[in-house]
Amino acid sequence: MSERTLEEMRVAYEALEARIADACKQSNRPRESVLLVWVSKFHPLEAVENALQLGATDFGENRVQEAVEKFSVKRPGVRCHVIGPVQSNKLRHAATVADCIHSVADVKSVLKLERICGELDKTLDILFQVNTSEEDTKSGVSMAEAEQFLLSLPEAPHLRYRGLMTIGKNTGVAEDSREGFAFLRHLRDKMLARGGVFQDFTELSMGMTGDLEVAIEEGATMIRVGTALFGERVYPPKI
Repeated sequence: MSERTLEEMRVAYEALEARIADACKQSNRPRESVLLVWVSKFHPLEAVENALQLGATDFGENRVQEAVEKFSVKRPGVRCHVIGPVQSNKLRHAATVADCIHSVADVKSVLKLERICGELDKTLDILFQVNTSEEDTKSGVSMAEAEQFLLSLPEAPHLRYRGLMTIGKNTGVAEDSREGFAFLRHLRDKMLARGGVFQDFTELSMGMTGDLEVAIEEGATMIRVGTALFGERVYPPKI
C-alpha cells in the first residue's frame, strides 16, 4: 500500500479538522483547546515532511527507535511525543528525542528520567498512562491504583508532570470509551487541585481516529490521530 500524496493528506486533514471543530462546538469548547498529535508511527519521513507542509507541529511515535530516526534533528516549533510504552533501557533515547512522553506508568521510570534529564540539563514533559479500558493488552496503571500511584510520585525538578493519558476500549464503539475518559478527567481535576508537583497537571491525552468526538466531549486536550491523516499503516514483519 503506497503512502498518501500531499494532496490526499490535505483532503484527509481538512476532513479531520471538520470533525474536531464540530466536536469542540458541540462541547462549547474553543478549537484551540485540543492539540492534534499526528501519529506518524510506521510511516516514512516523507509522510512527516508532507504533514509539516500542512502545518503539523506535534508528532507521536510509539517506538523510541522511530522517534530517534525521524526527530533527532530538531525542527523549530516541532514537538516529538513518545506515546508508546518505553522499556527501561530505552529511556535515555526517549528523554533525548522527546518533548513529551505520554506513557509513564511506574515510579522507577520517573526516577530514571529525572536522573537522565538532569544529566541532559533538560526539562521533560511527562504524562502518566492509566489503563481505563482494563484490557490486559494495554499498558498503564490500573484504575484502582491510579490515584495512589500519583500521590506516591516524587518531586522531580527536571520533569514536568503534565497530566494523564489513556487508550479507549478496542470494541469499535466509541461510546464504550466514555466512562474511562470521564474517569481520567475526574482524576486529572483532583490532582490539579492539589497543586505542588501537580501545578501543571492540565493535560488529558485521549482519543484517536475512532473515538475522538467522545474524548473531546469528555475533556481531551490532546488527541492522537494517525490513520485518519496518514492512511492505513504498513506494519513491519515480525522477526
